[in-house]
Amino acid sequence: MNKFLSTAVLAGVSLGFAAEAMATEWNVSLWGKRRAFTEQVEKLAELVEEKTNGEFTLNISYGGLSKNRENLDGISIGAFEMAQFCAGYHRDKNPSITVLELPFLGVETLEQERKLSMALYDHPAVQKDLARWNATLLMPSPLPQYNIAGLGDKPETLADFEGLAVRATGGIGAAMAALGAVPTSMSATEVRQALDSGVVKAVAFAPHAHMAFGTIENAEWWTTNLNPGTVNCPVVANTDALESLPDAQREALLGSIDEALDHYIANYENNTMFRWGPALDERGIERITYSDDELAAFKAAVAAPAAQTWIDENTGRGLPAQELYDFATDKLAELKGES
Repeated sequence: MNKFLSTAVLAGVSLGFAAEAMATEWNVSLWGKRRAFTEQVEKLAELVEEKTNGEFTLNISYGGLSKNRENLDGISIGAFEMAQFCAGYHRDKNPSITVLELPFLGVETLEQERKLSMALYDHPAVQKDLARWNATLLMPSPLPQYNIAGLGDKPETLADFEGLAVRATGGIGAAMAALGAVPTSMSATEVRQALDSGVVKAVAFAPHAHMAFGTIENAEWWTTNLNPGTVNCPVVANTDALESLPDAQREALLGSIDEALDHYIANYENNTMFRWGPALDERGIERITYSDDELAAFKAAVAAPAAQTWIDENTGRGLPAQELYDFATDKLAELKGES
C-alpha cells in the first residue's frame, strides 16, 4: 500500500513538473501607459491566457524592458519576445513598412488601415526586411489621420506654418517641411517636456496620443482637417520564440489577432473619439479648419514628390520599392471599392 502511494505521489509530482515545463511566459515591451494605442496587445494577452488555460501568458511592460526606439533591437537579440514600435522611429531599420507613412496616402478609416497593414505585412519583401531583425510582424496599431495641436500664433492658413517648430515623424514630417515648418523627430514620451520648454511649438499626434501624453493640457489650437497622414506601428514577435512555441500556444496567439484588432478598433472609435471633442471644449482649445482649395494644393505639392523620393531612396537600398508602393496603393483602392 505504501509502495503504491509512493509511486502515485511520484507520478503526480512528475506530471506536475511536466505541466509546469509546458507553461510559457513572454515578455512584451511597450511604452508610456496603457491607452487606446495598446489595447490590441492587452486584449491579445487576455485571449491567449484564456485559450491556453493560463499555460501561455504575455507579461506586458510599459517602459520597463526597453526604450521605445530600441524595441526592434531588443527583439533582434531576444531580450523579450514581443514588442511594439513605430516605423518612423528608425526608418533605416524597417524601410519596407514606411511606405504606409507616406503623406496623403489616402487611408480614410481604421478598418482600411488595419487591412492595408496586414496585407503589406504578408508581402515577401516586407517579411524579408523584418527578418533581418529576427522579427515576425503580427499586427498593426491602426491610427487615424494625425493633426496638429500647438501653442502661440495660430496657423490660420497653411502659409502660417512657415518656421513653426513641430514634432512630426516620417511622412508627416516631410509634409510639414513642405509647408515650411521645422519638423523634429522625438519619441512620444519626450513630447510634453519639449512642448512645455518651447523646444517645439506644436505636435502632430493622433487624438489618443494628444490625450495620453498631455499635449492638450497647454495647447491653444488644433487643426481639424490637415490630415497629412499617419504612422505605422506594428506589433512584432521574436521569430525564434514564435517558432519554438508548442502548436496549441502558437495557434492561440495567431488565432487571437483578429479578435484583438476588432476590440482595438471598437475601443478607439467608441471611447477615444467620443471623448476627443469634449476634451478640446473643456480646455478651450480653438479648432482650425482649412479650405478645400488649400488642402488640395497642399496635397498636390507634397504627395507625389514624397512618394517618388521614397521610391528612389528605397530602390537604392535594394528594396523593390516601386512594387511595394504599387502594392499599397492598389490594395487601398481595392479596400475603398469595398466600402
